[in-house]
Amino acid sequence: MDRAVPQTYVAAEKHFLPDDGIFPNNAALPLLLYRATMPEHDTEARASAFERAFTRNGWHGTWRDGVFPYHHYHAEAHEVLGVAAGEAQLIFGGEGGVTVTIRPGDAVVIPAGVAHRNLGSTSDFLVVGAYPVGQSPDMRTGRPDERERALRTIPRVALPDADPIHGPGGPLDRHWHPAHRTGPVAVDLPAQRE
Repeated sequence: MDRAVPQTYVAAEKHFLPDDGIFPNNAALPLLLYRATMPEHDTEARASAFERAFTRNGWHGTWRDGVFPYHHYHAEAHEVLGVAAGEAQLIFGGEGGVTVTIRPGDAVVIPAGVAHRNLGSTSDFLVVGAYPVGQSPDMRTGRPDERERALRTIPRVALPDADPIHGPGGPLDRHWHPAHRTGPVAVDLPAQRE
């Protein structure tokens, strides 16, 4: 069965978040926000649907919880969050970053290096998280002593094989993979032949 998703039918909000001097963020890969991607009406059904999609598309280490109320990032892994229940206001990219409200069924793909923080949420807020196969999250909080290593590590984090929600051919392919990238690029890419 072909899991590819026609590009014209899948939309993602994208946000490029450059280094703010405290958090490295990721100027090369945009944060991707998918709205109402899991329409199930029951929290358990929605959480399970996210877990199945993530696993099917090569994202592992699924967990269920909230989002920390302090800025943090992962220099060694990309991350996906799927909202199973509740609502939260999250900020991405540090204090001067972008603030979004996420609701049940929404999903956010967070590139390695991008700071994120829960600014406030409902008491029933629950996300399902996961990471691409072969990646494990480290925990960084913007301390000066972690910056130099993070700046060297983030560009070397492998791109996922597939979009965590939509699989091969989904928005992540279009926005993250070099042949399809549509934004700033912080690495040298070989010239493409026409």
